[in-house]
Amino acid sequence: QAAVPLHPVAVQCQEAQVVVTVHRDLFGTGRLVRAAELSLGSATCLPTVWSAAESTVTFVAGLHECGSTLRVTPDALIYSTSLNYNPVLTGNPVIIRTSPAVVPIECHYPRRDNVSSHGVKPTWAPFQSTISSEEKLPFSLHLMNDDWSAERVSTVFQLGEVLHFQASVNTENHAPLRLFVDKCVATLTPERSSSPQYAFIDFSGCLVDGQLDDATSTFISPRPSQDVLQFAVDAFKFAGGSSDLIYITCHLKVSLADQAPDPLNKACSFNKANNLWAPVEGSQDVCSCCEMRSCGS
Repeated sequence: QAAVPLHPVAVQCQEAQVVVTVHRDLFGTGRLVRAAELSLGSATCLPTVWSAAESTVTFVAGLHECGSTLRVTPDALIYSTSLNYNPVLTGNPVIIRTSPAVVPIECHYPRRDNVSSHGVKPTWAPFQSTISSEEKLPFSLHLMNDDWSAERVSTVFQLGEVLHFQASVNTENHAPLRLFVDKCVATLTPERSSSPQYAFIDFSGCLVDGQLDDATSTFISPRPSQDVLQFAVDAFKFAGGSSDLIYITCHLKVSLADQAPDPLNKACSFNKANNLWAPVEGSQDVCSCCEMRSCGS
């Protein structure tokens, strides 16, 4: 309310601070109190704006400042403080003409109002996406037919043929995600750590099989979509092995689609014509670690 003698204390509850305007005729008697006799809160904060010529004194304080307290109710946040009047004794010390006074002040903020972040764009993944990416993302890896139109029915290959792999992840109800294949290992048993073994994708997304003289293995570029990654690998078997059966285990992962590829999140093929590593997306330097056979962990 306006700071007039009938309402000598006016309070403005702003977004992050409280503004208290005190009319110096605090009791409506015509006697003006001194600014030095007024303070705010248990910390006795002094006025922010005042002069002897002005009829008002102004306090400006943060909601958590000057010893204010916070009370939380189901519907509101309530910040409490007080305006303190402590008169300075003047004249005859035997008598007094004024008494101290305390004016309680509260600011109420609804807890259920709509708020807007305006131009703020959060850099974190939404909570639902975080939970899903940690616990519920359904990854898949399939052998496809030669034109990638359907899953291949037969798992039998002749040497000289090409294996077409399609890795994917279901990103329904998620922030957009980009799929990567960190590593693929071929073994003679289902145990991925068994020996012998051959890692044809390694070092966080380097298709190292494509460097061999007798191979044309490559990631397919461009992708069908961000949540799908295709790659072709020339058929092989283990030398000297008595079994023609091989097991392939791949480690798939995702990053946010708007995150630029980096040495740990990439899909790199070796281009024999240029004798260079090339990424499916991103700058070429993300593949430089493939040549060094060390891309971090």
